[in-house]
Amino acid sequence: MTRLSGDWVTRSETQAVFDAMEAAGGQAWFVGGCVRDALLGREVGDIDLATAMPPQAVLAAAEAAGLNGVPTGIEHGTITVVSGGVPHEVTTFRRDVETDGRRAVVAFADTMIEDARRRDFTMNALYADRQGAVSDPLGGLADLHALRVVFIGDASERIAEDHLRILRFFRFHAWFAAPGFNADALAAIADGLDGLDRLSRERVGHEMLKLLAAPDPAPAVATMERVGVLARVLPGANSVTLAPLVEAERAAGRAPDALARLAAMGGEAVAERLRLSRKDAAVLEHINEALGESDAAAAYYHGERVAWAAALIRGQADAFAIARGASATFPIRAADLMDRFEGPALGAKLKDLESRWVASGFTLTADQLRKD
Repeated sequence: MTRLSGDWVTRSETQAVFDAMEAAGGQAWFVGGCVRDALLGREVGDIDLATAMPPQAVLAAAEAAGLNGVPTGIEHGTITVVSGGVPHEVTTFRRDVETDGRRAVVAFADTMIEDARRRDFTMNALYADRQGAVSDPLGGLADLHALRVVFIGDASERIAEDHLRILRFFRFHAWFAAPGFNADALAAIADGLDGLDRLSRERVGHEMLKLLAAPDPAPAVATMERVGVLARVLPGANSVTLAPLVEAERAAGRAPDALARLAAMGGEAVAERLRLSRKDAAVLEHINEALGESDAAAAYYHGERVAWAAALIRGQADAFAIARGASATFPIRAADLMDRFEGPALGAKLKDLESRWVASGFTLTADQLRKD
């Protein structure tokens, strides 16, 4: 029998949640990403549990055990049970009763198999009991071990239930799959492209950033472009720039940067189409600006992250120049010029001197600048 291992399985905080469910006459299982990642030997993050207990019963069980139950998604069957400061998302078994390609109307279910059948990919329909013994109701273990992203049941039906699964397919492929794409899955995706237009921009942006944060998303994005997905979500974007950037990141020892990769791909109104946060939209804008600046200037004006992103997109980075620009401090202050300038003229002069100082490679001294 396949069994999970690791401190995250046996730690007292998590076992206390199982104790609470069992004391109330129920049972819970680890489910989804934590099971998948553990079986792949990857670090486990969020702990998701599944149970046949209705959400109100989960809340009552948590309270009776002295744990903190928070109804974070009670209408969808999810209760966050906090044990010893560790959050556990406990979700009641569910089945879809109505779908529109964007969101599903769900009903609570009684069995693991019903819950498994409403999930997206077989590798996400894996469960494990409190001791780590794995249950595989849909044959997901074989696909996981073979590093295959396989839709549960009929791919077209799964996509019709929620068209975001198109993007999730490529995201999971980038993170977990061996090279090569299933032809039937790609055909189903091509047939379901129109549904992408009905998805919220926030959901699309969230998936794209997760995809682009993968160690090497280039093959997945290239296939997205080939089947028409990329043009739907990011018109004007080009996948050909990704592979060289990924290689440049690796050679420079830099961690994957989803926003750098997004900038490299280009596209029309990217921040708006993906409904990026203000912070991410600003970073993306600065990377695009930095593409026309020297490494040192980019680091001075925008910081090391932006400078590295622009340099690696261009294909050549000067680590010394980036470090020097990031640490440089303009030696002139407004007070130094107030005897000669005021108002808008003062601001314009400061900007002019700063530009000249940056262009000099930060070599002009304060005295030299004051004499101008």
